[in-house]
Amino acid sequence: MNAVWARANKSKSALGVVCGTGAGALWGLVFLAPELVRDFTPLQLAIGRYLAYGLIAAVLIAPRWRTLVPTIMRKDWIALIWLSLAGNTLYYVLLSTAVQTGGIAMTSLIIGFLPVAVTVIGSRDKGAVSLTNLAPSLVLCTAGAVCIGWQRLAAPVSGQADGQLLGLACAIGALASWTAYAVGNARCLSRLDHVTAHDWNLLTGVITGAQAVLLIPLTLAFEPIRHAAASWAHLAIVSVGVAVAASIFGNAFWNRMSRLLPLTMVGQMILFETLFALLYGFLWERRLPSPMEVAAFGLVVASVMSCIAAHRKQPDAAAVAPA
Repeated sequence: MNAVWARANKSKSALGVVCGTGAGALWGLVFLAPELVRDFTPLQLAIGRYLAYGLIAAVLIAPRWRTLVPTIMRKDWIALIWLSLAGNTLYYVLLSTAVQTGGIAMTSLIIGFLPVAVTVIGSRDKGAVSLTNLAPSLVLCTAGAVCIGWQRLAAPVSGQADGQLLGLACAIGALASWTAYAVGNARCLSRLDHVTAHDWNLLTGVITGAQAVLLIPLTLAFEPIRHAAASWAHLAIVSVGVAVAASIFGNAFWNRMSRLLPLTMVGQMILFETLFALLYGFLWERRLPSPMEVAAFGLVVASVMSCIAAHRKQPDAAAVAPA
């Protein structure tokens, strides 16, 4: 009986890792969007992406809306509002602003600590793998994050000191925002057995789309329309593409993974976004990775494998949903 349970649990973990990899591969595409539409501001990019996400989600969930809504309690709607803000709207604006004002190196280095933050929080859950057992994975994760940003961090960055401080503040804010989303979303999914991961993603999309609509007057007031019709059409195409790939399918993979893996392991899966973002960046720039970037790849992969090994040594923890 124990052998059967162990095989089922191992299969569950393997499927969770596959879903986490898929989410990272699709989310990595988000980093190409600013390069494809460089003439638009971070707020405009966020509005375009999440407006498309909201419209698509509304169309997909419409057939089940009347039967699904009565099962969503008031506290669930409140959770959807703050999760949409923390994990989508606020995070994307903060991240884009941090890159523009503080540089890619500093931003990627700080955001690279997302797995550490989520894993440390997840270690407090009942039955979770202890931080002592996760220490090798956390050390490798931290070393990988340092390698990712080190060579550009050492290079001089243009801009005034005030801009650097703003970029640092936005990067830390983005780190806190997405950490809160990852933890909160996993815990909501663990208690909402009557809502599928796909429907939860679509509900998140509807709420995020509504937030994007509310931001339109803000961008019109502070960012006057100065683009040609062709540029807006280009933005629309990129926004729809990112919405479908990253927000619809990527989030669906992530939500499925969040129900299959404990929170301590969920944190490590975020590393795949960084890996694929780097890979797409190399392809976009048509170059090979530097030795430091190769080292980062190896450390990140080793971190994930170490985390998986720690959970296999303590199978009970892998079966416990986040508290």
